[in-house]
Amino acid sequence: MVLLDLLGRRGALRIIWELRQEALTFRALQDAAELTPSTLNTRLKELRDARIVALGEGGYALTAQGHELRQSLAALTQWAEVWADDLH
Repeated sequence: MVLLDLLGRRGALRIIWELRQEALTFRALQDAAELTPSTLNTRLKELRDARIVALGEGGYALTAQGHELRQSLAALTQWAEVWADDLH
């Protein structure tokens, strides 16, 4: 339940999505995720505390656990796409 609470917060999943391929600076991540600096700071702190995101030389990036989480969410994404199509 703790993880679902974290991922359900505004912008958390978007940050994970934007970091899927490469590290991003704060400014680049803010632009990509379309979040206010305050919200982005809060989410990054939470995701860093959860060891899903880390800050390195190239900016913010997913940790190994973050990449594993993203892969785990892939099945949910596929299910959601089928579910959304069925609604129409």
